[in-house]
Amino acid sequence: MNEVKIAVYPGTFDPVTNGHLDLIKRALKLFDRLVVAIGENPAKKPLFSLEERLQMLEEAVAELEDRERLEITSFSGLLVDFARKKGARAIIRGLRAVSDFEYEFQLALMNRRLARDIDTVFLMPGFRWIFISSTIIKEAAQFGGSVEGLVPPGVEKRLRDKFS
Repeated sequence: MNEVKIAVYPGTFDPVTNGHLDLIKRALKLFDRLVVAIGENPAKKPLFSLEERLQMLEEAVAELEDRERLEITSFSGLLVDFARKKGARAIIRGLRAVSDFEYEFQLALMNRRLARDIDTVFLMPGFRWIFISSTIIKEAAQFGGSVEGLVPPGVEKRLRDKFS
């Protein structure tokens, strides 16, 4: 019997963007199951509550073809401990630009030191999403800029509501 290949895609997802969704679709091509996990980081001050972010992610993936192979959840504590608990052998991290690499590389090395049996897999979003981040999306929306087509429609509405 083949082992089920499980990966965890962690993030703040504040809010989820089309770039995140692109990485979810790419990861589902590589793994049998994907756990998309919102990290509860007390040092960060998210715009949206954990419950709102979970709800936005659920809505954003509802129509995905492979939805049944996807779990949306949250976690606190060490990512590698969470990944082990989920039976994951890999952590998915997105890279948009060279500037992301140094930080992500340091995280990957620390995670490897903590859990040698869990690998980090770096994925790049499609070219059309390479420039977007949740931070840039929030800044544009805050000052009345359109984020249409960069985030799922439900996220776009929530951003408008937050900043109106």
